[in-house]
Amino acid sequence: MHPQEVSFVKYQGAGNDFILIDNRAGHFLREDTARYQRWCDRKFGVGADGLIFIQDKAGYDFEMVYYNADGSEGSMCGNGGRCAVMYAALLGIITEKTNFLATDGPHVASLMPHGWVSLGMKDVDVIESIEGDFFTDTGSPHHVRWVKDLANYPVSTEGEAIRWRTAYQPGGTNVNFAEETGDHLLSVRTFERGVEAETLACGTGVTACALVYASQHALRGAQLVEVQTPGGMLAIRFEVTDKGFRNIQLQGPATAVFSGKLIDKF
Repeated sequence: MHPQEVSFVKYQGAGNDFILIDNRAGHFLREDTARYQRWCDRKFGVGADGLIFIQDKAGYDFEMVYYNADGSEGSMCGNGGRCAVMYAALLGIITEKTNFLATDGPHVASLMPHGWVSLGMKDVDVIESIEGDFFTDTGSPHHVRWVKDLANYPVSTEGEAIRWRTAYQPGGTNVNFAEETGDHLLSVRTFERGVEAETLACGTGVTACALVYASQHALRGAQLVEVQTPGGMLAIRFEVTDKGFRNIQLQGPATAVFSGKLIDKF
């Protein structure tokens, strides 16, 4: 085995943490998933909820390629997307605004004051009702359940059971447990597939909960829903139209934690 030094920056967005690597030279291949799982391992690697490569893409400022902590290539990650934007700014690829490509399509984003990023999300047309719960896709699939006493709710056991439901296979789903704590104010906890555990925040998940909230309250027009997660506060701005939810913006922090070099053997 030949050791290789891999430069990275660790970012977190509301406690959702990621390894960010500049892969514009194309050194790292999409299929090398066991390697990426090892990097994300909290005992044998850097430790992260996911890994993000920044890559060149014609017609865009960059491409975001995302891997879950288990090494599988993931669907859209909202908190990761904001961190990718902040990392692209650090690399000098962008300044205040960007147009980048992710697995669910193009995204626009802009830097905000105080280290926040506003990330444009995909339009959402449909929210399904499932046995008293809800399901929607905000770039990643999300099951949403309203609960009481969220702080003491068994997120891990209930989340794992729903994540593996036959109806959601083979890909499975993320699972969000939400509680309404005020006017346009929610608390949300999330069990994430690919991490296979509760994370401190999930950007696509809080977006899903905000849209379900708007649907349940029959809201119309421009809306702002704030969401408290275990890792911090996030905000979702959107418009409710006759065709569904449009101009969705996930807003929240994206903070560099540390930089370093992986000593990788392959």
